[in-house]
Amino acid sequence: MKIILRLLFLLLPAAGFSQNADSTWVVNNYTKIERLIPMRDGVKLFTSIYVPNDNTEKHPMLMTRTPYSAAPYGENKFKAFWSNHYKEYCRENYIMITQDVRGRWMSEGEFVDVRPFDSTKQTSKTIDEASDTYDTIDWLVKNVANNNGNVGVFGISYPGFYSTMAALSNHPALKAVSPQAPVTDWFLGDDFHHNGAFMMMDAFGFYTSFGRPRPKPTTVGPEGFNFPTQDNYKFYLEAGALSNLTQKYMGDSMKFWHDLMNHGNLDDWWKARNVRNFISNVQPATLVVGGLFDAEDVYGAWKTYEAIEKKSPATNNRLVMGPWFHGQWARGNGANLGNVQFGSPTSEWYQKNIELPFFNFYLKGKGTASNIAEATIFFSGANEWKRLPQWPPVNVEQREIFLNKGGILSWSKPSGAQGNKKPTDEDSFSEYISDPAKPVPYTEDVHLRRTREYMTDDQRFASRRPDVLTFETEILTEDLTLAGPVIADLAVSTTGTDADFVVKVIDVFPDNFKYSDTDKYVMSGYQMLVRGEVMRGKFRNSFEKPEPFVAKKITKVNFTLPDVAHTFKKGHKVMVQVQSSWFPLVDRNPQKFIDIYKAKDEDFQKATIKLYHNESVSSRITLPVMK
Repeated sequence: MKIILRLLFLLLPAAGFSQNADSTWVVNNYTKIERLIPMRDGVKLFTSIYVPNDNTEKHPMLMTRTPYSAAPYGENKFKAFWSNHYKEYCRENYIMITQDVRGRWMSEGEFVDVRPFDSTKQTSKTIDEASDTYDTIDWLVKNVANNNGNVGVFGISYPGFYSTMAALSNHPALKAVSPQAPVTDWFLGDDFHHNGAFMMMDAFGFYTSFGRPRPKPTTVGPEGFNFPTQDNYKFYLEAGALSNLTQKYMGDSMKFWHDLMNHGNLDDWWKARNVRNFISNVQPATLVVGGLFDAEDVYGAWKTYEAIEKKSPATNNRLVMGPWFHGQWARGNGANLGNVQFGSPTSEWYQKNIELPFFNFYLKGKGTASNIAEATIFFSGANEWKRLPQWPPVNVEQREIFLNKGGILSWSKPSGAQGNKKPTDEDSFSEYISDPAKPVPYTEDVHLRRTREYMTDDQRFASRRPDVLTFETEILTEDLTLAGPVIADLAVSTTGTDADFVVKVIDVFPDNFKYSDTDKYVMSGYQMLVRGEVMRGKFRNSFEKPEPFVAKKITKVNFTLPDVAHTFKKGHKVMVQVQSSWFPLVDRNPQKFIDIYKAKDEDFQKATIKLYHNESVSSRITLPVMK
């Protein structure tokens, strides 16, 4: 240990010098200018423009539009491009641009969350994020010296949404766009709802800060919420119903929070904010990027790529999905997530082999994009990149695996009793009591902020709970690779009139497993979450028109989990868990058919949930098995 520490101290000056050298290089080789760029309605958007001092050639422009600030403000203060791979764009002499979107920070106007796209574009005064992008690009190519007339737009998360909207602007100078973990559909799968279930912890934590109004342009950000405890499970459980959070913490100025509370179904308000409904005739080359284990927007990456393929088939469209948490491809080396190791610095590989070559080719005419496959997907478990001609791959077989009695997960459908034995309740169903007063936690740790590591966390804590049903296969005798969406098809009943259903697909590691002989952490029996998803039961037939359950009546609940790219290695097991709470990640279901956003504490009730696995009514999971 002393030797290791001594080496670290010896390396520290070198690491510091490297960063100082990079930052000094950027400052010495770039000039920063700040401009208020006028939009078609007269509103001006604050824009930071970093221009290379090199005048020997013309340079492409690479822009990010963000609600999270174009800071630092002041032409003598530089954004830390040198702290990540963006420094490579500076070495390539890109003009680097960051813009505060309408109504945020130093930009004028009114901010609207996921401002709807106006597909009519009937007047020159129509505004949306696409028109703001168009007007910005038009100004840039006409006013920034030494630009080559080619513009790219990229961004992660909310800026990923603005990147998708940029692709709809159809400005002729926009040649390449990369929506990365793009906010896409806030009702069905991104950030604040999954299949209509409210992702309470993320929404509350985000909007108690981000949702505060900004009456005029400012460089000062909003204050965060002061939680009274560091235990999020305790905080949200004691807070009680969602209506309590609204009344106690969300004043009238928190407009979008109240919008969330007042649009509990998939109505026209939500449909107008689903950018997938408008993705057509996309002109620039597009690179959609996401993380397999992105807790915020894994849905958005898969679905944005899918929507472009379906609605704009002529678009030069590519997909990259790595083994990353939210934005990990732009920071860190991507060699692991929590305890799970991926065997190589995946983020660095992506930056060098995909992103930089993509923009260099389409904005500078440098190199080639032919090495970037239609779909570049990392398969966890096998820990390898696959370059595929399409996604999902053509060589995938949809195979049903059945939830059988005794916690058995089998490729064989449940059969009736053998011989003269009569079927029993045990043959017909498994059951648990779902108690909103004691919801199943989403992780075993005590913490305040939602963790990113939960997407690969060990699920043994959940397996030991009586309100979680666990099914697992025999030990695999050969590798099993999944490539595509997973479909849950449950046959259930409840003593209530509503219920949530959480389905988790889990990789069970062998006993005494470890990645190498030098591993400090032995992954013995680890139950790695590969994919989990929630379904609010009342939306099982329609997200527009929810329906109550009939108490004790067997009912089918069918829903799709986001795509999986994972190999269950020989010697491992496949596990499926089913539960009815995932707290405080997801708000609690009162387990009665009611407007949950208006529910009171007294509305919450216990329910007995039965999951059926008999010969005539069987619960199953459809897995996309790669041949």
